[in-house]
Amino acid sequence: MDSVVSPGMSLVSVVSLLACSLQVLAAVLLTHMYGGQSSLEDRWVLVWLFYDVIVHLTLEGPFVYMSLVGTVEMSAGPLAELWKEYGKADSRWLISDPTIISIEILTVIVDSLLAVLLIHAVLKDKFYRHFIQIALSVCELYGSWMTFCPDWLIGSPHLNTSNWLYLWVYLVFFNGVWILVPVLLLVQSWLCLKILHALRIENERRAVGKKMK
Repeated sequence: MDSVVSPGMSLVSVVSLLACSLQVLAAVLLTHMYGGQSSLEDRWVLVWLFYDVIVHLTLEGPFVYMSLVGTVEMSAGPLAELWKEYGKADSRWLISDPTIISIEILTVIVDSLLAVLLIHAVLKDKFYRHFIQIALSVCELYGSWMTFCPDWLIGSPHLNTSNWLYLWVYLVFFNGVWILVPVLLLVQSWLCLKILHALRIENERRAVGKKMK
């Protein structure tokens, strides 16, 4: 069966990638349902935020549970098989590594709450939108840093880069997305705050000009 699917890919890997694609589709549909009045730029932001929440709750939440009551390696079920597949690229996810679990607890609870609040802020154009967006982005980047930096410092003994699927899809692509998008959101917040600051300065200058007249 494995050789029929694709060299280097198993049926489990194909199903896992399909599941991720369905999560993206769900995020797109939710954005279409609730974000129709938003700008094109904000609709892309909403797609990411919905996807972010879906992944945290439906994938990482079960991972935390499996790791707290045992290990992924000893667990059974579809989600356990998905994490076992990812564990082929990073074995720490199989053995209840305390650093990984600590990061994922923070991610599932704090990041999910921040993402839901940010979705509300984007849809309702709340004044605190960019404060939450910056906080969420920093949390996501911190999680990515702490996921890999401790292992890099000891020579990456848990990472398997011998297979193109494990290296470029599981490790680089799926983790890279959680670096690239938060950076882009930080840039967006920076530019929006810069514009607001310029508008405030301009309004103050106009107010002073009117007083002088």
